[in-house]
Amino acid sequence: MEFTTIKGFRDILPEEASYWQEIEQKARDVFRTFGFGEIRTPILEYTELFARSIGSDTDIVSKEMYTLTDSKGRGLTLRPEATASVARALIQNRLYQQGGVQKLFCIGPMFRHERPQKGRFRQFHQINAELFGDEGPKSDAEIVYLAVSLLDKFGLRNLTLHLNSIGCPACRPEFRKELKAYLADKAESLCSDCQRRSETNPLRVFDCKVEGCKAIVQDAPVIVDFLCKDCEDHFSELKEYIVDVGMEIVLDPRLVRGLDYYTRTTFEIQTEHLGAQNAVVGGGRYDGLVRQLGGPDVPGIGFAIGMERVMALVLGHGKQEPARPDLFVAALGKKAEMIAFRWVQELREKGLWIEQEYASKSLKAQMKRADRLGCKKVLIVGEREIDTGSAIIRDMETKEQTEIPLAEIIAHITSMAEGERRSDTN
Repeated sequence: MEFTTIKGFRDILPEEASYWQEIEQKARDVFRTFGFGEIRTPILEYTELFARSIGSDTDIVSKEMYTLTDSKGRGLTLRPEATASVARALIQNRLYQQGGVQKLFCIGPMFRHERPQKGRFRQFHQINAELFGDEGPKSDAEIVYLAVSLLDKFGLRNLTLHLNSIGCPACRPEFRKELKAYLADKAESLCSDCQRRSETNPLRVFDCKVEGCKAIVQDAPVIVDFLCKDCEDHFSELKEYIVDVGMEIVLDPRLVRGLDYYTRTTFEIQTEHLGAQNAVVGGGRYDGLVRQLGGPDVPGIGFAIGMERVMALVLGHGKQEPARPDLFVAALGKKAEMIAFRWVQELREKGLWIEQEYASKSLKAQMKRADRLGCKKVLIVGEREIDTGSAIIRDMETKEQTEIPLAEIIAHITSMAEGERRSDTN
């Protein structure tokens, strides 16, 4: 029997993983400049955490979560999203008592049992940012700008920022009443899920991907026409901040998020290159979430970036130049292999990527392996080189060979690698 991955799960092999590492490092660099600290939460939480925060009527909770029961009969769930876990950590560890705002980010896997599609898997990965402790539009604008900055750092262009406000508990009831009345007249044309949603949570009909439902909501009432004065002022000031830093906005009055905890600001950053699932970033404000989970009344706003979607765009720009070793060391003979082994370890301690052959093989075989690895330079040392006191550096592209005194090998290779790295970045 040959074992394979579960449907919707996949291996990320070393060549692709190097690009993931690069994206993750760039994200950490940007987060540092915005003052965000990394948090790592468990991938397994009590099921009730997600049922209470996301909403028991959502597709995520009702259909998509990976849930099990432990030996004591407690429901445990692989996290389908990160915000609820981060909010739980904020409460449990009393981070809100530190005063001011708490700015946190996390990078890791999430799990949802849904139909695999381009850029979406059942185990998928997200970069999440969460800002707790401020309810004003300036923090909204900073979160949006942070998301745009990350995508720019990743080298992604031609993206559009979609923005909306879905109001608050003060103004949403009037809108909900109007929307329910509108949907009641269209009930027979709605999908079965939206027929249920139109009664329990009509705002979620806007999030339906069924074409018939998408056509119906085009003429439905929109929340921005029902905003209270506070929400209207908040949204207006947010737009001013965003425009003032040079970002363009697509006002999208039908944009909602698929989770129940969102209030006021919702936004997506979209691309035309991923088909129907075109959002690379999704986020918004969730002022009542911490209180809903048993904590104090701490407002929050954040976003999630789908890493699979980012990688599909990054790798879709064309074949990327693979990472290559700084040097391959080809040693011939037992004495040379011992000396070369010591050099390899010393050079690795200096941060260089050095490869060598493990078995005793001919120079031709070792050169072939160096070529397969894409090495630009090969250091050759054998019994003859030890006797003469000089090893050979061979340039694999020009075929030029240079003799280097054995005593200068470490210094020469280190200097050579640093010079090549500088030229690669210019």
